[in-house]
Amino acid sequence: MMHHRTLGKTGLSVSEIGYGAWGIGNSGWQGADDSESLRALHKSIELGLNFIDTALAYGAGHSERLVGQVVREHKGTDIYVASKVPPKNGKWPAPERIHADEAFPGDYVIECTEKSLSHLGLEAIDVQQLHVWSDEWVHQGDWLEAVQKLKEQGKIRNFGISINDHQPENAIKLIETGIVDTVQVIYNIFDQSPEDALFPACQKHNVGVIVRVALDEGGLTGKITPETTFPEGDFRNHYFGGDRKQQIYERNQAIVKDLGVTLADLPEIALRYTLSHPAVSTVIPGMRSVRNVEKNCAIADGKGLTESQVQALKKHRWVRDFYR
Repeated sequence: MMHHRTLGKTGLSVSEIGYGAWGIGNSGWQGADDSESLRALHKSIELGLNFIDTALAYGAGHSERLVGQVVREHKGTDIYVASKVPPKNGKWPAPERIHADEAFPGDYVIECTEKSLSHLGLEAIDVQQLHVWSDEWVHQGDWLEAVQKLKEQGKIRNFGISINDHQPENAIKLIETGIVDTVQVIYNIFDQSPEDALFPACQKHNVGVIVRVALDEGGLTGKITPETTFPEGDFRNHYFGGDRKQQIYERNQAIVKDLGVTLADLPEIALRYTLSHPAVSTVIPGMRSVRNVEKNCAIADGKGLTESQVQALKKHRWVRDFYR
């Protein structure tokens, strides 16, 4: 039985495991097969998953088209779709000291949202997010007017942001305004920094938390070894470049030794760790196969880690940024 949590002030009851749809867009991650992606999406819904996170930038709308196709075929089932507006200047993450209008001018936010709705074939997006964020933008530009207009027109139901990689505190100013309904953030065994200030702020202001990269782009699957290779053009060639695969391998060995488990148990341990924090509403691992869907959805059973396991994992916090 899939457990659900409330997505902050949106009031939406979302499955603890959501669907991260970057990989099925075939941008960045290589090797996705559309027919298998569609089967995986259908299977996830059959298993009780009801939250899917996609973006206009994932394969130039390809991910959105696949998601929309499946959601429409499950008409009558409550499935919540989140998407994202890419920055107009094409800068990921958002650089410092640029004006909001360089990334998200209001007319552009509206234009991108309408493109996403066309790809999805849906009347409204349940959570529309800005794909990067800088707290310098809180009182800049006209993006907020665009968001409010889209809400009034019924094209989006809730507004969120996707926080820059490894910058969880670069959203607290926005959260304190009460404007934002959800935040999406990197949170996993290695990057525990959202626990410091972001999660308390979200709990105080009833902001829903969507966790991405819970498996560290594959680094917490237990499958990365110094000999691992990735397809040409796959972003993981950079993410796990140099001696990073060796570092990951050694840290994974330390985790499983501390917990008395095997590497095969690591993905479950990693997902359960993210769900152990009460601020978290849903976790959205990328799932490109039915097998991954079945394994990950089974974790949303409400069983959780023991307090001793959670505390043992705290010491495996690892401050680094492999995206750079």
